Amino acid sequence: MSIVQDMVPELSSMKSYPKELHYDGDLELLKRVKVSIVGSRKPTKYSRECVQKLSSSLAKHGVCIVSGGAMGIDATAHTGAGSANTIAVLPCGIDLRYPAVNKNLLNEIEKNGLLLSQFEAGFRATPWSFVVRNELVVALGEVLIVAEAEPDSGTMRSVEFAIKMGKKIFVLPHRIGESGGTNRLLSEAKAEAIYDIDAFVAKFCASESLQEIIEDPFIEFCKTNPTYDEAMAKFGAKVFEYELSGEISIKNGKLQII
Repeated sequence: MSIVQDMVPELSSMKSYPKELHYDGDLELLKRVKVSIVGSRKPTKYSRECVQKLSSSLAKHGVCIVSGGAMGIDATAHTGAGSANTIAVLPCGIDLRYPAVNKNLLNEIEKNGLLLSQFEAGFRATPWSFVVRNELVVALGEVLIVAEAEPDSGTMRSVEFAIKMGKKIFVLPHRIGESGGTNRLLSEAKAEAIYDIDAFVAKFCASESLQEIIEDPFIEFCKTNPTYDEAMAKFGAKVFEYELSGEISIKNGKLQII
């Protein structure tokens, strides 16, 4: 646990720059192009699948995904990006794991990615600390993507921050009667809909002058024909992430690139 000493330019858009910013993990992620993704703690299957694809595709093009470490959309965004390509901003002390259900995910992000918090060690989440967390999540991203939200949800507070900061807001398109918050943003012309994930990623990455990451550390490791145990010891949950995405297979106790 340490305090970020260098100035983080993106945070100058906040109402007031954090007095302290605690971290665990890789500060180099702060230098990457970042996209903030937020949304419901109880999303639909449709929203989860879209966010999984969206965060995974952005991460493969070098974009770091920022979210709040919560259940639902947050966890899906972090998982889709992979623990080495994501920043989780916590509403509690950096040493605590909240919510407890995401303990393993947050541990992986601490190991391979980056955990951030404005709160000292031991501080437990309170209603107001979630608001503080949300402002930091929004400030870090080049844009804000709202996957799913009801009009009176906490997620819509993040939207308010984005509007004040002049951030561009994108949402997933939903059916009438679902995700009333994002549908309202569209009707009020305060957000743009992502109708085609591949097209959105291509356009965003081109505008940010990003090049696709060719040398993936995990894939490079797999080329050495490692055993399953060796891969788990070095990369942990990433083995499952890449197996589920169909990029590797496990045969006779060995990892193979598909």
